Amino acid sequence: MNTLRLGQSDLHVTPICLGTMTFGEQVSEPDSHAILDRALALGINFLDTAEMYSVPARAETFGATETILGNWFAKNPGARQKMVLATKVAGPSRGMPWVRAGSGMTPEDIVASCNASLQRLQTDVIDLYQIHWPERHVPAFGIVYFDPAKDKPQTSIHAQLEALGGLVKAGKVRAIGLSNETPYGVHEFVRLAEQHGLPRVATVQNPYCLVNRTLDNGLDETLHRLGVSLIPYSPLGFGLLTGKYDEVGIDGPGTPRDARIGKFESVRKQRWGRPEALVAARRYNALARAHGLTPTQMALAWVYTNWRVASTIIGVTSVAQLDEDVAAWGTTLSAELRAEIDQIRWEVRDPAL
Repeated sequence: MNTLRLGQSDLHVTPICLGTMTFGEQVSEPDSHAILDRALALGINFLDTAEMYSVPARAETFGATETILGNWFAKNPGARQKMVLATKVAGPSRGMPWVRAGSGMTPEDIVASCNASLQRLQTDVIDLYQIHWPERHVPAFGIVYFDPAKDKPQTSIHAQLEALGGLVKAGKVRAIGLSNETPYGVHEFVRLAEQHGLPRVATVQNPYCLVNRTLDNGLDETLHRLGVSLIPYSPLGFGLLTGKYDEVGIDGPGTPRDARIGKFESVRKQRWGRPEALVAARRYNALARAHGLTPTQMALAWVYTNWRVASTIIGVTSVAQLDEDVAAWGTTLSAELRAEIDQIRWEVRDPAL
């Protein structure tokens, strides 16, 4: 795999990124290290984590994933220099008081979170530091509509940028990014950065998969015109697009209880657990099989080969899953198959938005 540049930054990454939010909950530290070893051997040079991981978020596992990564770097002294390391500062609490007190995200919060992440990761610099979700009230995490009555931001985007700029100036962060953002948010971050000589966002990390293509409804144009790279998460729709739930459903006697939706009731209550999302996934999975592909191959190839996408974040719980996801690289989809995919989307839209 060749590397590509993220936005206008000096970061060059492989088109597959290893997401690590399962490390410390579903995946033990020894197994996490085995996955990291394999990713390095496969040539992947991009890792993504967050201060609030592992997921589902709990006070007991807050910061666990970063700690696991830091221990792996300590065991493998040369690995840190080979990896582009991304992590995230959590937005307002969202019912997680162990992450942050209060409902805002102050400059002091950003700096304190960065320093804590650096310590857990056992590194001197974070290559890509992202805001995990906006302080503003935005349509994200299953919220469908913007509601001005609920929009009570406490920290301006300018103040957030200044805090991030201070971290870049101090040499603690190389580039910055956003996650779960809207077209307005991306435009405002870029506008203010250019106006005030502050760091320009290099990336946006939003969900993007066959059952959630809301990014195609305007954010894609924003990213293209502003030169900001997309690093999408959940390309397999939390497992819906692997086919593992097609016959057994997400909460039945035969549901695999070692997988995220099957294992965690909190996940089943989210967007990925909507009945409509499974109905749509079954149609895409059947289409893949009809074209001689596995559901995983088609779902990943659709993201891997999408012009909107820079590097795709894949989350795995085993070396075998990692190998399967990487093996899908190079899979091509015919024009006929792409048209059939678009037809399904026209009929079912984005049930996991």
